[in-house]
Amino acid sequence: MTLKKKADQQASLQINLPSHATTSAVQRARLLARLQAVAVDTITARRELNIMMPAARIKELKELGHNIQRHLITTTDEQGRTHRRVAQYYLCPTTAVEVEA
Repeated sequence: MTLKKKADQQASLQINLPSHATTSAVQRARLLARLQAVAVDTITARRELNIMMPAARIKELKELGHNIQRHLITTTDEQGRTHRRVAQYYLCPTTAVEVEA
């Protein structure tokens, strides 16, 4: 009988997360990794992180205990169109919870 080692739970965010993967868990991990570096708005999350429903992933991360806040901004997309009341999310530094991947 052989014993299997459990996967390192801390390593989940240390792997290179493919931008083409579309599972909710991978999307949450990509979004959390970006939020740990910089604030991200809805348009950027869709375009750069390949997350079509950023608000849903934010809600899931909040339910996992992450202290994510938002404020509304006006921004311009790649085609030069102005969008008002776009959510920009940022991670408050008091959060110390790991995402489930």
